[in-house]
Amino acid sequence: MYLRLSRDLIDAIVYSLLSLASEAICHLIYPFRWQHVYIPLLFFSGVDYIDAPTPYMMGLHSGVDTSNLGMDGVVIVDLEFNQITTTEEIPPIPEPELSLLRGEILKLLHPNVVGIDLMRANFCGSSDQNLKIINKPWGEDHDLQLRLIFLKFFASILAGYRNFMENNATHVFNTQAFLKKRSRSTNQPSEPMIAQFLDSHGFLDYLESGLGSDENNDNLLDKLQDALGRGQNPLSILPSILAEPEIVTISDPDVGVSGSGAKYTYDRFPSNVRTEEQEEKRKQILAAVNGAIEYSGRQTPSSPSISSLERAAERERMVLDIKVKLQGLWLRLLKLEAGEDPLSSFEYGTILALIESDAEGIGGSGFVECIREHINSGWHGQLTEEQFIAVKELLKTAISRATSRNDVLTIRDALEVSAEMYKKDANNVPDYVQRHLISLSIWEELRFWEGYFDYLVEQSSDKSANYAALVTAQLIVLASHMAGLGLPDNDAWYIIETIAERNNIGYKLLIKLRGLLSHIHQLRINYWGVSSGKPQSLLPPGLSSPRLKDAADENQEPLEASGVGRSWVQSMFSRDTSSRTNSFSRVRKWASDGAAENGNARKQDMSSAGQKKTQTNVRILRGHSGPVTALHCVTRREVWDLVGDREDAGFFISGSTDCTVKIWDPSLRGSELRATLQGHTRTIRAISSDRGKVVSGSDDLSVIVWDKQTTQLLEELKGHDAQVSCVRMLSGERVLTAAHDGTVKMWDVRTDTCVATVGRCSSAVLCMEYDDTSGILAAAGRDAVANIWDIRAGRQMHKLLGHTKWIRSIRMVGDTLITGSDDWTARVWTVSRGTCDAVLACHAGPLLCVEYSASDKGIITGSTDGLLRFWENDEEGIKCVKNVTIHTAPILSINAGEQWLGVGAADNSMSLFQRPQERLGVPNIGSKMSGWQLYRTPQKTNAVVRCVVSDLERKRICSGGRNGVLRLWEATINI
Repeated sequence: MYLRLSRDLIDAIVYSLLSLASEAICHLIYPFRWQHVYIPLLFFSGVDYIDAPTPYMMGLHSGVDTSNLGMDGVVIVDLEFNQITTTEEIPPIPEPELSLLRGEILKLLHPNVVGIDLMRANFCGSSDQNLKIINKPWGEDHDLQLRLIFLKFFASILAGYRNFMENNATHVFNTQAFLKKRSRSTNQPSEPMIAQFLDSHGFLDYLESGLGSDENNDNLLDKLQDALGRGQNPLSILPSILAEPEIVTISDPDVGVSGSGAKYTYDRFPSNVRTEEQEEKRKQILAAVNGAIEYSGRQTPSSPSISSLERAAERERMVLDIKVKLQGLWLRLLKLEAGEDPLSSFEYGTILALIESDAEGIGGSGFVECIREHINSGWHGQLTEEQFIAVKELLKTAISRATSRNDVLTIRDALEVSAEMYKKDANNVPDYVQRHLISLSIWEELRFWEGYFDYLVEQSSDKSANYAALVTAQLIVLASHMAGLGLPDNDAWYIIETIAERNNIGYKLLIKLRGLLSHIHQLRINYWGVSSGKPQSLLPPGLSSPRLKDAADENQEPLEASGVGRSWVQSMFSRDTSSRTNSFSRVRKWASDGAAENGNARKQDMSSAGQKKTQTNVRILRGHSGPVTALHCVTRREVWDLVGDREDAGFFISGSTDCTVKIWDPSLRGSELRATLQGHTRTIRAISSDRGKVVSGSDDLSVIVWDKQTTQLLEELKGHDAQVSCVRMLSGERVLTAAHDGTVKMWDVRTDTCVATVGRCSSAVLCMEYDDTSGILAAAGRDAVANIWDIRAGRQMHKLLGHTKWIRSIRMVGDTLITGSDDWTARVWTVSRGTCDAVLACHAGPLLCVEYSASDKGIITGSTDGLLRFWENDEEGIKCVKNVTIHTAPILSINAGEQWLGVGAADNSMSLFQRPQERLGVPNIGSKMSGWQLYRTPQKTNAVVRCVVSDLERKRICSGGRNGVLRLWEATINI
């Protein structure tokens, strides 16, 4: 697994076995380290991470149902049945190393069988030696021999690797020369598995960490290669057992001069300082674990299932294990070198996975606890620019997950630690992490601040003081956090005032509090400017979708900035509370239930009525029995609907893991399913259509052409050697297909033949674009190269190099080509010249979709970070002019038209944007791309989708879910 850097899933029915197997793999690959995502035990709610495109090693309980997952390219190691399954071919381990490795392991694990074979072949001197081997129980010597066997395996594969190091400061390894030398010595062609291993992060990290440092002198791999070359015993490289242990000495701190005081020897690391309550809780956990282990030891091996006590003990051990790993990952994240990007590091990815995949909150609370302990141990809290971004995103995720679980303790701790971590700006002024958490909706909930206030009062050490002074002191703490977050002044004062009035403090202290809050708010505005407000995605789910008038409301200034707002003195003594109520209507929605019921019954009735109206513009289409994996919308252009008389314009066509293709007619309410096309034997991956035909590509390596009217199967096109990933129906009864075998083929439907293989890539093709007017074809995929061919001339025009990871999206308009990659960047190319004009690098995750707005000549990109970015080309180059944060999940689809823009995300959220038309005689001032305004977004439901398509002509967006359900949103229905 390590040599291939695949996506490995370890499966077992015993939780502890998963951790043991994962840790054993990490130890057996010494001297290399696993550099990718590593989750020994994956929570049930984190099953979605199995579809992650990056290499990983995860442990999953056998009871988790993965039948609805794609599992494409995942290597499943079943520890119960001792078998390995995968959908892709695994390159073989090279010979003769494989035979030697298998023989050494067999000799170690089954010495009796090997001993009998040796005696029969007369290869052993005496039977007594064999009996000693047979009867020797497994112990530490066997552990050492097993690790030495794998070390010899790596030493044999990398024999002579030091001769191929470039003699310069960067220590570049000459991979090609090493492979050629190995091929000559083994008389075998170049092994792909070794080539992949030499390009892996683990091997490069080994070279960088070992060469040029003191660690190189203790490198057991090099010592073993030298010992084998001289014919010495491999055990001679190990340190002698009789050697004296290393003693760590520490001078007496009371003396003050290093080396002059007494010296002390420690046989263990100092323990963390814990409170009595924490120590007692820790002892209880350890006692429960030890008791469960003793109980499990008394069980017979034939026990049919694991008891509840054993499960509880394993869970406690798992919690402790996760917290220990989080501490190590957090410290390593802070120690990354200046040139390393924390967002792309192994530490960041693993912490993020532990937080997001944790249904019980262990990952999020454990991460916040690590930061708190680090701060309490004396850390000053300063971060670099790159660390600041990584910590900010991790805290956002932890708080969001804690909010969904109503875990107030984790939210409170995260708020406090965010006020301690900062970076220095150009003016040497600290910018705290807390200021960047304002996008989270929890800060506007009155109940959270009331609970936090009660906690502060309870934890106050000076309870003997005057009660009013005690309440005021804690309210000042709340006001400081609100100002640090950037909560609007009106909203913050409403919360402070509500809590103060419930605790009956005098008006003099109330005036002082208002003055302090205004002062803090004014200081913040002087440096950071007026807050831009919260994104619309943070509105409560029950609120109706925004209308066109919301676009105008967004451009208005806040009350304090415009001068229309009240002064704080007027707010204190005014008897008219209506204006204050209107200002805080959004916050009052989250007041306690008893207060909300008084005088707000009519508002609740209106909210419920509005919710019922909202539901009417979303239809649920049921018919598939498996996850929806492909969606296509029949547009007027592809069916040549010039006068609007085509019935099939506006149809949606879906494909699923149930091997069926279904045609849906949205105009038939209640009976949208028009036809079901059957013929494939595996999952449908791609769909296209024209005026009279539907074409689909599948994992069964075939492409099927159907008659749209009669739903009959016309042709079955076979010729690809791997699953089909892209299909495109062209004019002249032609079909263009691309597959994971790296080929792009042109088919003639009339003759059922492959006209030509018009393009070849070195790896799987994931995306494809074709311009039927010019005959230019562009395709890209896992080899990170965008290939361009001129089909009519029969030649390849360019190989566009620049991306470093998979290219998942591609868009070609005229002479402009846009590509989006897993390396977190999008690139803009000129097709005719084959040059890269710009690199768009502002996302914090892989780019799944790119779009070109022809009317604006701008670019829209969507990423797994949930951000939608609008880019515009001006005299200074391409720059980002607008960020939209209404989506919180990966953006799966972007479709831009003349006046409308449809967007869909993986959490089943959708949005429709409109670009207001220019009025006659009024020039367009400012950026064109920033003119896109949110028109509507439907109420989001809890579902995971894999594909989304938009019908901008009819203002419809359709998503296909993992549950086999299509969700059709019609934005034209009035709400």
